[in-house]
Amino acid sequence: MLQAAYDYFWWHRLWLPENLTWADLEDKDDFVYAKASDLYISIPLAFLFLVLRYIFEIHVATPLAKVLGVKDKVKLRAAHSPVLETFYKSRSKHPKQSDLENLSRASKFTVRQVERWFRRRRNQDRPSLQKKFREASWRFIFYLVAFIAGMAVLVDKPWFHDLRYVWTDFPKQSMLPSQYWYYMIELGFYWSLLFRVAFDVKRKDFQEQIIHHVATIVLISFSWCANYIRVGTLVLAIHDASDFFLESAKMFNYAGWKETCNNLFVVFAFVFIITRIIIFPFWIIHCTWVYPVQSYPPFFGYYFFNFMLWVLQCLHIFWAYLILGMAHKFLTGKLEEDARSDKDETDIPDEDEEELPKNGTVSNGHSMQNNNHHKAD
Repeated sequence: MLQAAYDYFWWHRLWLPENLTWADLEDKDDFVYAKASDLYISIPLAFLFLVLRYIFEIHVATPLAKVLGVKDKVKLRAAHSPVLETFYKSRSKHPKQSDLENLSRASKFTVRQVERWFRRRRNQDRPSLQKKFREASWRFIFYLVAFIAGMAVLVDKPWFHDLRYVWTDFPKQSMLPSQYWYYMIELGFYWSLLFRVAFDVKRKDFQEQIIHHVATIVLISFSWCANYIRVGTLVLAIHDASDFFLESAKMFNYAGWKETCNNLFVVFAFVFIITRIIIFPFWIIHCTWVYPVQSYPPFFGYYFFNFMLWVLQCLHIFWAYLILGMAHKFLTGKLEEDARSDKDETDIPDEDEEELPKNGTVSNGHSMQNNNHHKAD
């Protein structure tokens, strides 16, 4: 059964136009074709990226954060409470009103004190500004270098200037060494992002980010195996074109350089709209949907590749909606942060509210358990 599934998966009619088989894409003479086995190197590259990122964050990003004045906010720590901690970890970080009342009785705290405890406990789990800065700086460096490298790979190619050349002699197009490394490095990087996603800063579009990473990995892998390399390199370059502007804007935002951040965000928004809302659908998807059928009948790989491109485009539209909302706030002077960010919840002190007591004892309205403020780890 497994062998039958394997044979069907690699059936040439799924991947290639009619009248072509995998035998037509075997290396011969001066022609070298992409092979599925080439993709294996992307996994070691992903782990190499994780190591490089660790070194970069310690020896480059952390000192740079200090130079730019990135400082972690002082956060009030939640007082020690086994009852509340157990509920927080095992059931919910956002208790309902009925839960608050039950927890109040079990912990000997008032309902308002329990609400404050959960607010502070959630803040403790939120990533520090330095962590956010290190993550943004790593992505900034990669996207910038990848975009420059992508332009170096593409600028002298005829299909960069005329998209009809993308399909010249397809799929019998010999692979170039520059295309090989561009693909493998990008694929390795996206694998590393997927491996780290559970530990990186979680934003409001966390699920969309997961879908984007998976869709990108599937697209890169499929386009490599089916020899859609020329259009694949164009897709990669388009995505890298705006990302480094966003990451640099985040870096300056975390450093408190608001004017610089806002200016970079405007540049990012402009480049994003041009590349992903205009060029990507009206040039790239048009190229992959219209031109191929002029040379051969549609086949499964043709439909699948275009479907995955539209998955990415739907994500682009979703993010464009967020970006335009932020741009509106910027123009009206209300832009303060990334709309996807998960900011700290504010402690709102009430004059008649006591701090959480230790053993039921309060001194001068403050808990004996936690008089001092502590910085988040």
